[in-house]
Amino acid sequence: MITASQIRAGRALVDWTGARLAETAGLALQTIRRMESQIGPGRSSAANVEAVRRALEEAGVVFLDADEASGVGPGVRLKL
Repeated sequence: MITASQIRAGRALVDWTGARLAETAGLALQTIRRMESQIGPGRSSAANVEAVRRALEEAGVVFLDADEASGVGPGVRLKL
């Protein structure tokens, strides 16, 4: 599952407002705000989380999983 920090960072990488992400993902702005807050995406439906992930990935964001072996947490980057 993606994290609130990954959503915020991914949105920043593509220079999107919360409203633009909400519109692109087909969700309410309040849903995006909740996902990006301390509540995080864990309380959202799987379909809503997938819609956010898909919207950001289509804009060029790559979600990186945590790597416990190397001690690196989850992150994001732009496609090459």
